[in-house]
Amino acid sequence: MKWFQKKNPDNLTPDGSPLSGQVHRVESPHTTTDDLLQRIESAGLPANILGTARDEYERLAKVDKSSPEYAIGYNYLEFILSLPWNISTKDVLDLQRAEDVLNTRHYGLGPVKERILEFLAVKNLHSRFQTKILLVDDELIARENLSLVFEREGFVVTTASNGLEGVTIMEQDPADIVVTDLKMECMDGLQLLEELRRRWPDTGVIMLTGYATVKTAVTAMRKGADQYLSKPVNLTKLRKYVLEILQNKQRTRALRGPVLCFTGPPGTGKTSIGHAIAEAMGRKFFRLSMAGLRDEAELRGHRRTYVGAMPGRILQGIQKAGVRNPVIMLDEMDKIIQDFQGDATSVLLELLDPEQNAFFSDHYLGLPFDLSGVLFIATANVVEHLPAPLRDRMEEIEFTSYTHKEKQEIATRFLIPNQLSRHGLKIDEVTILPEAVRSLIIDYTRESGLRGLEKQVASLCRKLARQILTDDETFVARVVNGADIPEIMGSPPHFTTTAQSTSKVGLATGLVWTEVGGEIIFVEAARMRGSKQLILTGSLGEVLRESAQTALSYIRSHAEQFGISPDFFESSDIHVHIPAGAVTKEGPSAGVTIAIALLSLLTGRPVHQNMAFTGEISLLGEILPVGGIREKIMAAARAGIRVIVLPEKCASAVRDLEVDVLEDMDIRLVSELEDAMKLALL
Repeated sequence: MKWFQKKNPDNLTPDGSPLSGQVHRVESPHTTTDDLLQRIESAGLPANILGTARDEYERLAKVDKSSPEYAIGYNYLEFILSLPWNISTKDVLDLQRAEDVLNTRHYGLGPVKERILEFLAVKNLHSRFQTKILLVDDELIARENLSLVFEREGFVVTTASNGLEGVTIMEQDPADIVVTDLKMECMDGLQLLEELRRRWPDTGVIMLTGYATVKTAVTAMRKGADQYLSKPVNLTKLRKYVLEILQNKQRTRALRGPVLCFTGPPGTGKTSIGHAIAEAMGRKFFRLSMAGLRDEAELRGHRRTYVGAMPGRILQGIQKAGVRNPVIMLDEMDKIIQDFQGDATSVLLELLDPEQNAFFSDHYLGLPFDLSGVLFIATANVVEHLPAPLRDRMEEIEFTSYTHKEKQEIATRFLIPNQLSRHGLKIDEVTILPEAVRSLIIDYTRESGLRGLEKQVASLCRKLARQILTDDETFVARVVNGADIPEIMGSPPHFTTTAQSTSKVGLATGLVWTEVGGEIIFVEAARMRGSKQLILTGSLGEVLRESAQTALSYIRSHAEQFGISPDFFESSDIHVHIPAGAVTKEGPSAGVTIAIALLSLLTGRPVHQNMAFTGEISLLGEILPVGGIREKIMAAARAGIRVIVLPEKCASAVRDLEVDVLEDMDIRLVSELEDAMKLALL
């Protein structure tokens, strides 16, 4: 503040009384920056960050407030002060509470919940560890005094009078930190240090000595000591050094934690499970949508070269969360755009690598920020769309499709009460019977998740709300059964593919996996006069075309074995068609189905109409394993098929399936195409 005398030409106060002069208080141009300096000094910033902030403040104090450079510098310091450098939430690691939260928020998803509880159990065990300190000193009084200090701090303390005793104790029960004297009999501190670094390299070592010299300090630090203190010991410094070593060890432990990646079809609960994990652990949560992300600066920020520069979305989220260890959900990772204009996945390689994210550098901040305490959870519908190096940094947890029973239970427990409440309907006004819910699931939705079902339930509630208002004013409770659904909702929007009612020659049913779950397909084969051409139609991809060519080559090379004339292809063309030609089809699951359709055509024997196939074949007739078994079996059940022929190498996948999925299904495992033919052809 400045105080100065301002002259009054009339020597009068505002009320007209005489006055020789007035004293006025005027804002100094440096008031704001002075307050900023106080905030910098009292913010508890780490040493390297504090030094940078002080330098920036000194530069800012010399800049005119009206210049753009002042605004850039001031905003930069404000951002540094707003980041939670040392603020963390303590994890709640009560497994029973976590299990209750997950079960309350989500029905089903047993394997997913089990994996999450395992993750929390490991963190719980880590939190139980008490830090062990070994004190090595030939002076009894020094050992006793330091023991009292560290035991009051909650450490487990053991003592030794020389280096040899210290090595013996370490062999029996290794300590996290060793505080050792330099001059001792039998084995001195430097010899002990060499032994510790050779056998227990992760143990922190602090050297104490009453003969402190520059030479001994340099020697100790070169041989691997973490810190060096002279006697008499400054307890404040010693505590500080011990805590620093512990923080580094805890960060190293955190570096080994997994980055979870939830994969699966849309609407299966990936994002909401991430929110439930944060709630179960007592952490802050924020979601970052990666869909359509192209510019690296969106994540890493812009350099401070102009007034509009901003930090990246990662540090912005950390700033809003107010803690340095939130749960960050990177949603829709497979929707990141990778083209010549940019590729944001390069930032994610650093962000999700436990060995690198402890020193994450944002372009705007220009300083390393420790993200090792953050629990990253990624989601993707098709994990194959992610770059291989990025997938290597994550642990994939698959979210499978919901069964009809699970959808019905979720709709009854959660969706219907929620939608009734949203649409102003009371529970005693509307009752939706189980057969009505089943009709909505089977006839009006065609998905692996629940979003479509929730929309249909909401549509039903809107139509019921209108009926209640347009009917007589007398209250009549509505009961909706299965027969009422088509009348209220109209014709089903989806055509459900069902099994053929009669067996036909040259027609086989296959099972395929899509991004929205399993589906059945029909493979048709026809033979005509021609010149040895294999015609493939139905918008088939390259893999399917190769599968068809492989199937035909195998049949031609084993024609006599199947009772087919060896020259059947000499004057013929064979046409293989998969209907729904407008839909592109690709994948390694239809090889067996194509081969069965061709064998049916060439032998004149129809295929069982109640049987479906999946698997790839080799040129030697071996049936190779494929994925998506659960979704394919569910698709077969939905289409009314009860017998499924699978590769024998998929037996372990079948054993892991729930009872609901395998109910009323007859699973046949085969290893050779000849075995599949015996089962398939009438």
